[in-house]
Amino acid sequence: MARAEQVDLAGASWDALLHYGLQTPSNSTLPGSHDCLTCPVPFPSTVQCCTVLFIALLFTRFWLISALYAMWWAFDWETPRKGGRRSQWIRNWVTWRYMRNYFPITLVKTADLDPSKNYIFGFHPHGVLVAGAFVNFCTEATGFSRLFPGMTPYMMMLNLWFRVPFFRDYLMSGGLIPSDKQSASYVLRKPGGGNVLVIAVGGAQEALDARPGAFTLLLQNRKGFVRLALQHGAPLVPVFSFGENELFDQVENPKGSWLRWTQERLQKVMGISLPLFHARGVFQYSFGVLPYRRPIYTVVGKPIKVQQKRDPSQDEVDALHERYMEELSKLFEEHKAEYQVPADKHLSFI
Repeated sequence: MARAEQVDLAGASWDALLHYGLQTPSNSTLPGSHDCLTCPVPFPSTVQCCTVLFIALLFTRFWLISALYAMWWAFDWETPRKGGRRSQWIRNWVTWRYMRNYFPITLVKTADLDPSKNYIFGFHPHGVLVAGAFVNFCTEATGFSRLFPGMTPYMMMLNLWFRVPFFRDYLMSGGLIPSDKQSASYVLRKPGGGNVLVIAVGGAQEALDARPGAFTLLLQNRKGFVRLALQHGAPLVPVFSFGENELFDQVENPKGSWLRWTQERLQKVMGISLPLFHARGVFQYSFGVLPYRRPIYTVVGKPIKVQQKRDPSQDEVDALHERYMEELSKLFEEHKAEYQVPADKHLSFI
């Protein structure tokens, strides 16, 4: 294929790409060795490996490693709720640049942020993998610090993962913190400003509706982050990640089906959703658990000014929430044509 055709296809819609028989963007060749090693897969397997390693070491001559780690773990238990323990060295690993290039992923800035203030980024949609949020805010692969000088991102994640040995340290190294009020307030109360709290508002439940072409967001009754913004006077910034839902196909699970009922019950009990997803393999495009190589553009909107209210009323929360949804919809409409979203597609909130 000529280079000119590749450039043309890179700007085409996914319907056009599929017409040409492609399931990847213009970099549609089979993944190279670096891509095979660093292409992102959902991390439950990593969690299992860390857990098995911790337990297995106890039954070997290296048992002291797990024993000493357990002692350190008890001493370090509250660290995730106090901003974690990030590592700029890990955030700058070359691995993340390969992961960025796999899709690829781009961080798009639309407005400057004042480094003397603390902000809340509302990230949408959650998707299956949350790849855009991780690469953009938990690594330096897309240049967050260059685009937003003086700002430090903290992304919230399910508390459960911070109870996994070894894995918790890996999460904290990227700037991840537990998704509870104590952790959020610690970041937003930091003096001097320059902190960004990133919240995937739809959460694990929204992942059950993540499939190509979906623009439905679980937001209508998600108001906790708005109340948090009011209590701390933190400006709200809508963030929409175009392409986030394009990475995996998912087994049909309409509302009312036995599969959806089971998934929702498990989500309530375990705190994590279990979408039955599939996409491509390493050396073929037909089936597998690797995500499709489809571009992700994470667009950071303009801050919404928030006046601090220590004890906001429900009316104040509702008013700001309505304003946030309007600004998020506006952000989507202003940029959707640029990222090949059909004109008749709009955000819907449930």
